[in-house]
Amino acid sequence: MRSLSIIILFLVSFTSLSAQSISETQKLASLCKIWGFLKYYHPNVAKGNFNWDQQLSQKINELEKINDKAQLNELYSLWIDSLGNVEECAKCALAEPKTEFLKNFDLSWIDQDNLYTKEVSQKLHYIQNNRNIEEPYYFGISERKVFFRNENSYSTRFTSTSISLLELFRYWNLVEYFFPYKYKTDQNWNDVLTEMIPKFLNSTDDVQYHLTLAELVTKTDDSHAFLFSPLISLNQYGRRKIPVEYSYAEGKLVITKIKNIQYQEEIPLKIGDVIYSVDGKTIPQMVNSFEKYIPASNSWGKIKKVKSLFLFSNKDSLELRLQREGQNISIKAKTYLPRDIISEKKALPEKWKFIDPEKKIGYVNMGIIERDNLEEMYRNLRTAESIIFDLRNYPKQTIIPLSRLILPENSIYYRFNFPDGKYPGKFYSRKNSIGLHNPDYYKGNVVILADENTQSQAETTTMMLKQHPRSKVIGSYTSGANGDVITFNIAGLKTSFTGIGAYYPNGMETQRTGIIPDIYIQPTVKGLQEGKDEVLERALEYIKTGK
Repeated sequence: MRSLSIIILFLVSFTSLSAQSISETQKLASLCKIWGFLKYYHPNVAKGNFNWDQQLSQKINELEKINDKAQLNELYSLWIDSLGNVEECAKCALAEPKTEFLKNFDLSWIDQDNLYTKEVSQKLHYIQNNRNIEEPYYFGISERKVFFRNENSYSTRFTSTSISLLELFRYWNLVEYFFPYKYKTDQNWNDVLTEMIPKFLNSTDDVQYHLTLAELVTKTDDSHAFLFSPLISLNQYGRRKIPVEYSYAEGKLVITKIKNIQYQEEIPLKIGDVIYSVDGKTIPQMVNSFEKYIPASNSWGKIKKVKSLFLFSNKDSLELRLQREGQNISIKAKTYLPRDIISEKKALPEKWKFIDPEKKIGYVNMGIIERDNLEEMYRNLRTAESIIFDLRNYPKQTIIPLSRLILPENSIYYRFNFPDGKYPGKFYSRKNSIGLHNPDYYKGNVVILADENTQSQAETTTMMLKQHPRSKVIGSYTSGANGDVITFNIAGLKTSFTGIGAYYPNGMETQRTGIIPDIYIQPTVKGLQEGKDEVLERALEYIKTGK
């Protein structure tokens, strides 16, 4: 019996000891969250009274001596106390009436009893309830959009593990508190932190550091996101290219133009060639190989971003498998530096025009028409029975004046979610209306052309035009990145993500899904070889037949 009691006591003690032990990743993840929380919530920290990056570096060093939960919480408790007194905030509970959006808001980690003692959890909740509501030091709100300030962006070079962790923690918390679509990422944002910590710890040179940063940014699953790194472009994608232009369809590349080069050398490709393999990889395999480091909201948004990279390389030539006049052939195509490829000025297409002899169908290129051109365009095209608005591009801030010409009434066309500057992590919703009461509105058919190039402002413009009583969207799914952009630096590199949430009036997302066309059609290989615009042709068919 005595032996059994000893065994039970040993097992209980061992279990208790094991429960208190904390891994390196757990320690660093908890530090990231507390550092970010205090940065935006603690009144003395949020006002910029401390060198907060320096404080993080100190705590990273101190964590090396921490082995268990008790030591960890002693460190945090003393740290919080050292930041000064937090006075009770009567105004914190008196929020102005707003429609709150809370899908992103999550401070439940404060109550993780496997990491934090009740004492530390209570201190954090007290700070939450008495948070800073005065002008913050590290961010501001302008026209309801957040911007970041007073952040030190350190060297683009790998200098130390401590600095690389700081950049990880900074970026993770920016997304945690200010990215409106955090809840839509494929991977839970907390899991992203625990996955990326070991990768940042193992990054020991410049290229690996940049690739790890790019992988982190890609975890946002946002087509607005990017990381501008010349090192990645040079090492991952290459700076030489085959001097051709091409379009993408059905998982293949169709050559549409052969470019001139500085040398008297023949390019072994022809217009109409269909490339299906580059250096032994199919085009879909190449898309997948870019997936880890290029953020996008969905698969078609990914293709939009990577399709310009397919024929880049650091090698002198690429092995291509292609179809030519019904035959499968292999060729070796030489690559050239950009300076060796002669650039040609392209004539700008017309901003608007009639595209039929009877002048019954108008066409507007939304990528080039300016606000100042809209009145003249409408005077010319208003007699048309149908107007096609081509939004397979990026418009030039024409949405509001165009709505006043086209729409019959003021209507709610979108709901936007804006960051709550007095409660980081929370957002609030406002419904946006557009158009005016306009008896003289356009009475014909409004046809919108859309595809993966229809992104952000183009998606919002599409939704405005959808308010017309005789509208139809024709094409394929849009990019699924809507709601303005926040641009900032991380590790000295330019980056960004979506800054405002944008939704249908009923709350349904366009982010990641994109706008679903009423009539679905994509370009085909055959159509591209024949020089057709199959999306436009389908629009003309709809106008002619009504279906």
